[in-house]
Amino acid sequence: MRMPPSPAAAAKSAPAADRVYAHVKQGVLERRYEGGTMLTEGELAEAVGVSRTPVREALLRLQAEGLLELYPKKGAFVLPVSAQEIADVVETRLLVEEHAARRSVPAPAPLLTRLEELLAEQRRHVEADDRAAAAATDRCFHATIVRNAGNDILVRLYDQLRDRQLRMGVALMNAQPGRMHRSLTEHAEILSALRSGSADTAAAAVHGHVASVRDLLRGDMR
Repeated sequence: MRMPPSPAAAAKSAPAADRVYAHVKQGVLERRYEGGTMLTEGELAEAVGVSRTPVREALLRLQAEGLLELYPKKGAFVLPVSAQEIADVVETRLLVEEHAARRSVPAPAPLLTRLEELLAEQRRHVEADDRAAAAATDRCFHATIVRNAGNDILVRLYDQLRDRQLRMGVALMNAQPGRMHRSLTEHAEILSALRSGSADTAAAAVHGHVASVRDLLRGDMR
């Protein structure tokens, strides 16, 4: 019986442009490539082990997603997170997540169980000081509540914020490591509010959490 390829082998078999795209995007989202960094085609080609042609293709995709700005003969500039982007993302999150929290009351048992699992997973990442994984699980916690609301259009809208949320989340945790523990506490408060059976309490818990993130981001990412 033929064994499936290992994840490492599968990654190597992916098209060269896709490999560069994944490498650079992960680096930007995890803040290994900070905002304001200039990336060159030669450096990226060497890092991934490909020619420059797929590098250009990957960088064009990332520019279209708003993560980079290309400069001919210079390279790709990693765009910093702007104050306007923070305001736009937080405003959209509040609109979607407060609505979803209200729609999730009374909370079904499968939702509560899944949120408990994600909270436990996030706690493990925090204890291991794995900030990128903690940020990803944080985002998944909120996305689970949004999906539970049952509005596919809102889910798609919320999913469009995924990359921006991850990048901001990692930045905040790097700037304020203690924020990871505070996030755990606030997520537990949201879970408790959903259990309470009060739509107003659930919406207020979500609002307080997202608003606190907004205020911290404004101070740390200017």
